[in-house]
Amino acid sequence: MSREKINLLIIGVDSLRADHMSCYGYHRTTTPHIDKIAERGVLFEDAYSPYIPTTPGYTTMLSGMDVMSHQVVSLRPKGPLDPEIRLLPEVLRERGYVSALVGFDGKFYRGFDRYETYPSWSIGEDNYMHKAEAMNEKAIPLLESMADKPFFLFLRHMDPHSPYLPPPPFERMFYSGDERDTSKKSMEPVFSFKPFAEYFKSWMPEGITDAEYIIAQYDAALAYMDVCIQRIFTRLEELDLMDRMLIVITSDHGESLLEHECYFDHHGLYEPTIHVPLILVYPERLPQGKRVKGYVLQQDLAPTVLELLGYGEVAKEFKMDGKSLLPLINGERPTNYTEFYLTECTWMRKRGWRTPEWKLICALEPDFHNKPPIELYNLTEDPDENVNLAEEEPKVVEVLKERMERWVEKRMSETGKPDPILQYHLGLDLKIGSIKRARDLQAVDEEKR
Repeated sequence: MSREKINLLIIGVDSLRADHMSCYGYHRTTTPHIDKIAERGVLFEDAYSPYIPTTPGYTTMLSGMDVMSHQVVSLRPKGPLDPEIRLLPEVLRERGYVSALVGFDGKFYRGFDRYETYPSWSIGEDNYMHKAEAMNEKAIPLLESMADKPFFLFLRHMDPHSPYLPPPPFERMFYSGDERDTSKKSMEPVFSFKPFAEYFKSWMPEGITDAEYIIAQYDAALAYMDVCIQRIFTRLEELDLMDRMLIVITSDHGESLLEHECYFDHHGLYEPTIHVPLILVYPERLPQGKRVKGYVLQQDLAPTVLELLGYGEVAKEFKMDGKSLLPLINGERPTNYTEFYLTECTWMRKRGWRTPEWKLICALEPDFHNKPPIELYNLTEDPDENVNLAEEEPKVVEVLKERMERWVEKRMSETGKPDPILQYHLGLDLKIGSIKRARDLQAVDEEKR
């Protein structure tokens, strides 16, 4: 192994909300192995995924650019990524790194030397999903093959993404009741939501009445994944790589469970969907056991990684929109942002503006939840965003909307590019359908690129 360069491992966990991880204070011990890794590094308490869903999330993460620069706002963008935007594997390849990505097929995320997919949507003959085990079957041989070179390995874990079907003994780890108890009624509104009803019935237990069981399965999927990720860490130790490794654990977006009727999915701009974990571990450069407050966004990851690997000048050369996290870690500034822009273009087309106290959400077209066109939440007094104050606080709406629109106009002027979310129309006839249909929706549509 080269001793001149630091290796990079990014674990990107799809649909992982920060507040269901035990290292973020969750009441269930869902991630004990990741918790121990976090104790060896820095945990960011206020990390956000500002552009929902997956494709803009990972594009932002790998490019260091915001949505106005990279123009990727939808799950399936209308065109290819701007060739002038450099992604992290491309930058590192020019500096002697080999790279591999597990979890995507390479149609959109350019620059990796190897791409591996795994059956992240397949239900086994035992009626459970073994996503993380399938991931390890691809990831560990790749890791071993690259161990004697400077490398960048990106793992896209899918366990917290529905269907939540973790294998035994995890499936009963957090639930001992009767999920078919007829006195329970919490699944009635879930199955009444027609756009998702067929999908839910295709993988949830027949006759289920208790939504707490599904939440427990989400948590159990985290626990199962956590054990499998430990296998990656064990192999790194065996290969004597841990001390010369920058490890990043984060997510493309969170997940709503029952909140705001966005059942068991990741649409909406509410906190469960946009608040994500971010953990950095690099013993030679970063403190251990540190928790950092202050707002950080996904575009901050690439410039931070490059600086830690010794290539901080590259972020400046390519004019990345993100900001290094090192000043926060070192106590040189309290936050990277005092307010920031949000977008979602999945099942609802919305944008928003978040400050420490307020969140404004503006619909760009009617949605199938029949949400109000303007939502305003006081995050200090109402952190769960249950009370829409848009009508009671029109001046706050006006001020926040003006700030948001001014930022959009400024970024359009700076980039010379249009507002990407205005290029879409979703309509009210959207639905997921079966598991196969949901899997196909996740696939990148090459014809639309």
